Amino acid sequence: MPRRNSEEKRMLQELLDTATGLNVYGVMTKQDVARIHLLCQAPPEYTPDRVVSIRTGIARMSQVVFASVLNVSVSTVQKWESPTAHKHPSGAAAKLLQLVEAKGVETLLA
Repeated sequence: MPRRNSEEKRMLQELLDTATGLNVYGVMTKQDVARIHLLCQAPPEYTPDRVVSIRTGIARMSQVVFASVLNVSVSTVQKWESPTAHKHPSGAAAKLLQLVEAKGVETLLA
């Protein structure tokens, strides 16, 4: 996954600072600030064991259902979960996994 450059980091920090300021003035709730903070964080790297843990322990779904929820192929989920495939979720898929891990699969199903 590509690293964020300093300009992206600066803009994300400014967004977080603005949200925090809006909260101080009562314009934005703490929950909204927390959501913005979560969205601004770069997703972590997902190892095969971590993907399996999210799918089976948090989402409690089969590979087929989990792939459908994430809008990826079953083959992609299988590769993420295979230690020998050396494939890891990135981009939007990694962000969705981050949300499921933090907030539960219900956040994607609502």
